[in-house]
Amino acid sequence: MTTLLRRTVRTARSAGLVAVAAAAAIALTAGQSGAVGAGTGNTRTGVQTATSVAYRTAAPVRTQTLVDGSKAEIYELGAQHYRVKIVSRGAVVATLETKGHDDGLDANDMYVVLTLGGEVHSWMGGEHTGPGTFKLAGGWTARVTKVGELRYRAQLLGREGAVEATMEANQHDAGLDANAVYIVLSAGGVISSHM
Repeated sequence: MTTLLRRTVRTARSAGLVAVAAAAAIALTAGQSGAVGAGTGNTRTGVQTATSVAYRTAAPVRTQTLVDGSKAEIYELGAQHYRVKIVSRGAVVATLETKGHDDGLDANDMYVVLTLGGEVHSWMGGEHTGPGTFKLAGGWTARVTKVGELRYRAQLLGREGAVEATMEANQHDAGLDANAVYIVLSAGGVISSHM
């Protein structure tokens, strides 16, 4: 009788483990079908897929202290593809990712830029609120216009007045490395720069 009871318990436990594994596979498949592009993750909107789950288990290539004392955990995901988790008091408070372009963030008046080369720059101050035309660090001029709700565009003008680059913050902030001048444009129209 004892042998039959142990076999029944093992069978029930095995069935439970199979059910848990099946539920995990279904959840992973459901997460991937909602993503734009296979194997990617949009951590700003909370969509998690195989790639974004994998980076959480990998160790960062380095950690850097930001100007406000929080930590930037830098992960290398591929050629010119980096992700940064900003950690404050043990909790992840923001994520930046380069996917063919620099990324940036206005984190309550601390500005952070992640470059395509995986460099992280942070600073405080230097804010201008658009729309308007503003002088930035390094001799740049920014012409900031409101394009829509939580959507601003900044045209960066060189010394001769020609448009050298355009940034657009559409629902989330944007960042740029403009020849070692780091610029953040927020979705609220705030622009800040630092050398």
